[in-house]
Amino acid sequence: MGKGDKKTAKGKRVMGSYGNTRKRKSDEKAIIAPVKIKKEKKEPTVKKAAPAVKKVAVKKPKAE
Repeated sequence: MGKGDKKTAKGKRVMGSYGNTRKRKSDEKAIIAPVKIKKEKKEPTVKKAAPAVKKVAVKKPKAE
């Protein structure tokens, strides 16, 4: 695994060859498609009822 090994990047540099382990940079510009960002689903909001107000019975004075 060194200078004479054809399968390593170091060996390919020494030999001046290219392959899977030592790829060349492409001349073409890569076209990158815009990525759609998924929105997180929001949980439905539950409306809380207003605190119940207790009705107090008012006693009316008896008419005499």
